[in-house]
Amino acid sequence: MTDEPFTLAPRRTSRPVYVGDVQVGGDAPVVVQTMTNTDTADARSTVEQVVRLADAGAEIVRVAVPDKRAAEALPDIVGRTPVPLIADIHFDHRLALASIEAGIHGLRLNPGNIRDATKVRQVVQAAKERGISIRIGVNEGSLPPIPALADGELPPPKTQRMVDAALWEIGILEEMGFEDIKLSLKAFDVPTMVTAYREIASRVPYPLHLGVTEAGTPGSGTVRSAVGIGVLLAEGIGDTIRVSLAADPVEELPVCWDILKSLNLRQRGATIVACPTCGRIEVDLIPLANQVEEHFKALGKPITVAVMGCVVNGPGESRDADVGLAAGKGKGAIFRKGEVVRTVREDEFFSALLEEGRKVIAERFGEDAATNGEASTVGEEVIALTPAASRTLPGRAARRG
Repeated sequence: MTDEPFTLAPRRTSRPVYVGDVQVGGDAPVVVQTMTNTDTADARSTVEQVVRLADAGAEIVRVAVPDKRAAEALPDIVGRTPVPLIADIHFDHRLALASIEAGIHGLRLNPGNIRDATKVRQVVQAAKERGISIRIGVNEGSLPPIPALADGELPPPKTQRMVDAALWEIGILEEMGFEDIKLSLKAFDVPTMVTAYREIASRVPYPLHLGVTEAGTPGSGTVRSAVGIGVLLAEGIGDTIRVSLAADPVEELPVCWDILKSLNLRQRGATIVACPTCGRIEVDLIPLANQVEEHFKALGKPITVAVMGCVVNGPGESRDADVGLAAGKGKGAIFRKGEVVRTVREDEFFSALLEEGRKVIAERFGEDAATNGEASTVGEEVIALTPAASRTLPGRAARRG
């Protein structure tokens, strides 16, 4: 055996691409994104949701543009949100052109349902002129049709069809000298998704957007997404992630951040260490752990808090945390950075953890950081949908200029 700790594979080198002012790939950290579920034609509701998603940790947000009404609403939305926006386009290339005209920061195109190379070229030319990046988004469920097969010939495996679909559209973009490309090859089946990403990662230099498509409800979908995305990130593959859940998209973002935190790739908000509540537990731990998690996650600072309820693992886990409680038989020791700072009664557990946690946050991030975590990061003026509220997020070309 070896004492060397497990380390992640070196990060795959990819070409940096920008969505507005957010870099994806290159030396940038893995970027977290999600997608609205509002009717994009309702500009106010869409902007309000984007603000909530940004507060929850989204760094890029995608909006559906399924029809002319949605495209017509984009000028009222773009520039009034706190993060860059990507227009999700299927079937009709004219909606992509309208989104570009509206000032969108990025596009997602599906090669499975825009199959006319001439139409794709029109979109690419317009994106190139505006300095807008394009994600080629391949989905297992909407692949191009299989060409006619000779007698006895077997159809190619789905993973190969996914890679071929991506390479077909990449070829069109590269012919036009366009390289501001991101790629995704999503599937519901985790082994299929992992295999497809591994293959494309070895074939092209572009950043990869990871996700398990239609992953499911929050319970099963979280597990499926964490396994698929986590395997690839541990192998050094992946530059941006989205967890797709059948839920309010705000619920996707803690999962994204917990995946990144679990691999020590990025930190955002509190990490809560808590007992699994076995038969050795000697205090009412579950309500306390939930209350502590809700409070410290609202503060939004990367602090580790341990809430432990027995004498077996409690002291060790609490010492390793920034702030910790090792409790038993109606009283508990409060740790800060490995040292016991006081012993308190059970009715003081919550207030003592909060007090010591705020001290750690204040020392690390300043006094205001320990008290202002529940304020929205974006003011009401962003939601007002007036020209005075506009915020411009430049495309790559504009930023260079």
